[in-house]
Amino acid sequence: MHELDNNLREYLHQNHNKLTWEKRIQIIDHILYGVSRIHKENAIHRDLHSGNILFNDVNIRISDLGFCGPVDKPLNSIYGNLPYIAPEVIVKMKYSFASDVYSIGMLMWEISSGLPPFVYKHNYDLALKIINGMRPRIIPGTPLKYKELMEQCWDADPTKRPDIFDLRDEIRFLYRSYLINENDEQQTNNIASIDNFQLNTNFSISSTNSINSFLRNSSSRVYYFKDLHEPRNATKEEQEAYHSLQFDFDLQDGMITEVKDESNKRNYFNEGQDDLTINPKKVKLNNNNDKDEIYNPNFRSEEQDELIVSNCKMDLNYLLN
Repeated sequence: MHELDNNLREYLHQNHNKLTWEKRIQIIDHILYGVSRIHKENAIHRDLHSGNILFNDVNIRISDLGFCGPVDKPLNSIYGNLPYIAPEVIVKMKYSFASDVYSIGMLMWEISSGLPPFVYKHNYDLALKIINGMRPRIIPGTPLKYKELMEQCWDADPTKRPDIFDLRDEIRFLYRSYLINENDEQQTNNIASIDNFQLNTNFSISSTNSINSFLRNSSSRVYYFKDLHEPRNATKEEQEAYHSLQFDFDLQDGMITEVKDESNKRNYFNEGQDDLTINPKKVKLNNNNDKDEIYNPNFRSEEQDELIVSNCKMDLNYLLN
């Protein structure tokens, strides 16, 4: 058995600016292989995100199957990592194979960008954005087929998402096309596009502790939302208006908050497969762990109190390098 170095989020944090599109597509292919094995057993993961995909250059293992959430999770609540939770789950708590595919779409974006999606407060406002069809902006240089599959995965209508097996077939075909038609110039241009994305995003930073608090807070927890309308896809105009905002993030209460940029400047932000095994890990509730607290906009744990950093902005280049 190979020792796994870290999770996918940490791997992208350390290596994203060195990854070719061939490698990115290979990573998502391996993830799809693992999820397809879960679905083949007629099971749903329910909590897919980059923090519970254990990763090194050889193996990927998927942990934290969502049906093992906190034992005393209240009724009418959901457990997960909000940016990756499908809109129908937020509104109706309706998990399905398609809700796992939605999470795959967000993972595809994270692998393309090097950042977790929606890196600001995971709260009611973010839930509204998700059910209103707001999605991260496509990163420049993303292959067209990859983009199309990603957008199908995060469609607000679960019936319009591909199933995991068809999706893997499409991704494997795309991966093979890179193996057959390797083009060093194209790979270099794609990496340059990602570098430009990093340079054009306005961030600054003061400490490694700030990065660690950001990474810790993008994890699973219990949420309770009510009186939400039916999910829908955003119009092209709505997405453009949403993407035209430049995001500026203040680290407060150990979380990242969204601030509108008054300049209105447009900015982008937002192998060994046989060795791959599924590793369900039971999630235990720890009363001192803010990951398992029910979302309450007025709640702040002692740990979060220690993580308050005032007037601190994140440097995306520092974060990804």
